[in-house]
Amino acid sequence: MDVATEATRSLQGLSPELTARVPQLLEAMRTVGAGLDLHVTLDRIVATAAELADARYAAIGIIDETRAGLSDFVTYGVTRQQHEQIGALPDGHKGLLGALIHDPRPLRLGNLTEDARSAGFPPGHPPMRTFLGVPIRVQGEVFGNLYLTEKRGGAEFSEEDLHMVRVLATEAGIAIGNARLHAATRQRERWIDGSVAVTTELLAGSDVDDALAVVAEQARKLADSAAGIVLLPDDEGGLEIVAVSADDPAGIMGTQIPNDSPVVEQLLTGEPVFVEDSASDPRMVTDIAQRFGPSMMLPLKSGGRVLGTLATPRSRGARPFTAAERTLATQFAAQAALALVLADAQRDRERLAVYEDRDRIARDLHDLVIQRLFATGMILESAQRRTIVPDVALGVGKAVDELDVTIQEIRTAIFALQQGPAEAPSGLRTRVLREIGTAAVPLGFQPSAGFIGPVDSRVGELTGKNLIAALREALSNAFRHAQASRIDVVVDASIRLADGTDGVRLTVADDGIGIPDSGRRSGLKNLAKRAESLGGCSTYGPGLGEDGTGTTVRWEAPL
Repeated sequence: MDVATEATRSLQGLSPELTARVPQLLEAMRTVGAGLDLHVTLDRIVATAAELADARYAAIGIIDETRAGLSDFVTYGVTRQQHEQIGALPDGHKGLLGALIHDPRPLRLGNLTEDARSAGFPPGHPPMRTFLGVPIRVQGEVFGNLYLTEKRGGAEFSEEDLHMVRVLATEAGIAIGNARLHAATRQRERWIDGSVAVTTELLAGSDVDDALAVVAEQARKLADSAAGIVLLPDDEGGLEIVAVSADDPAGIMGTQIPNDSPVVEQLLTGEPVFVEDSASDPRMVTDIAQRFGPSMMLPLKSGGRVLGTLATPRSRGARPFTAAERTLATQFAAQAALALVLADAQRDRERLAVYEDRDRIARDLHDLVIQRLFATGMILESAQRRTIVPDVALGVGKAVDELDVTIQEIRTAIFALQQGPAEAPSGLRTRVLREIGTAAVPLGFQPSAGFIGPVDSRVGELTGKNLIAALREALSNAFRHAQASRIDVVVDASIRLADGTDGVRLTVADDGIGIPDSGRRSGLKNLAKRAESLGGCSTYGPGLGEDGTGTTVRWEAPL
C-alpha cells in the first residue's frame, strides 16, 4: 500500500494532458489486478501496458534466480509466425535487456538501434525504434522489466507515457506478488496431497515393488519431470534403478550407478544432488543420463537410515528446478521414506500373522488330515483283500493309489508352509512354488504349477524378480476378484518374443467370474507396466471355465 500510495502521489501536479489520462490509468490498474494466475496476470500486464502507452509491442522479461539473465519472456503484439522466425527468446545476457537487468532504472529512447548498448535484432524480428523500459518490483525486489516499443503514429514515448507506465508497473508488482503467493500456496498443496496419496497407497498393503512404483509415479507428476526413478543400494555398494515412471521406460530399469560414481557417496550419506544438465554433467556416468536435462536426486532417508534415492529428471532443454521446487521435493522424499518404513513394518506384521497361520494349518494337516487319510487307506486296503469281485477290487485299488498321491501332495504342501522367509533358495522354480504355496492359504486350495524349459538357469535375476511380482499380482487378483475354484500357473522359458528375442512367459489361468466390463483395471495395468519396463508385454483373455469363463493372464519379458 505504501508503494501504491507513493506512486499515485507522483501524479499530483502533472499536466492537464496526463491528468486527463488518469481514468484510463485507473482502469488499467483495475484490469491488471484482476485474477491470481501468474501467467494470465503477465499476459494481462503486457496487453494493458501497450494499450495505455499506445505501443505496438510490449514484453515482460522475468529475471532468473541468478539475477544474471531472463528465465521467461512474455510478449504482446508479436505474432506466432514472427516468433517462429525469431527462434529462441532473448536470455537477457546482452543488449538493452541485459543492461536493464544490471541497472534497473526507467529508460526512454527515441531510437534504440542508436544506443551503444543495443545488440541488434535476430533475423525475422520486426523493426523497432522507439523504446520505453521500466522495472517491475515485487516486495522491494526487481522481478523483471516491462518493455514497450514502437509507439503508434511514429512519435516517441513522452514523459507522460513514462509516468503512466511507472504507476502501472507498481500495480503490476502488487498483482504479480499476489499471483506468486497464490501459485506457491497451490504448489505446496499439490506436494502435500501427493505425499498423502503416497502414504495412503503404501499403507494399503501394496508389495515393495508396487510401493516404489507409486513413489516414482507421484514424484514425476508433482515435479513436472520427464521421469520418476527410484534407486536402491546394490550388492557392490552402488545404486540400481528398481522403479521407473516415464513415457518411455525401456532401457532404464535395472541400470546401475557404480560405487565409484561421484554422486553415490553423497547420496548414500543422505545429501541431495542437484544437476543443471544431466547430459553434460561429468558426475552423471550412466548412458541414460544423455536423455535428460535438469535433475534432482534426493535421498529416501528416515531416522538416519538411507533407504535409497528418488530421482526426477526433466527433458533436455527444460527449465531448471527452482529453489522452492527443490525444497518441496526434498520434503516429499523424506515423507515417502517414512511411509516406506511404516509400510515395510506393516508388511512384516502381516507376514508374521501369515506364518503363524501357516504353522497352524501345517500342524492340522499333519496331525489330523494325513492321519485320517492314512486310516481310510488302511480300511480300503482291507476291503480290497476281502472282496471277490474283480471290478470292485480294481476300483478300490485305484482309490488307495489316489489317497497315496494325495498324502504326498499334502506333505509337500506342509513342507512349503513350514519354510521360513530366510530359507528361500534363489532358484526361480522354487520361488514360484513358494508364491503358489503362500497363495493357497487365502485361496483355500492349491493352484497347479508347471514349468517348461530351463527356468532356473536361463531367466535373469531382474526378469525373475519381476516375474515373481507379476505372479503375486495375478494370484492376488484371482483371490480378491475372480471367485475361482481352479488356478493353473505355467512358467515357460523357451518362448520367443515378438521381436525375435528369447523370453519367458508366465501364464496364470482361472475358472472364476472373469473381468467385468466396468471393473477396475489397476492390477492389469500394473502387470503391463512391469512387463513394458523390461521390453515385454502383458495380455489377458478367456479362462479355464466352461465357455471360456474366467481369466487367463499372459506376462512376457526378455530372459
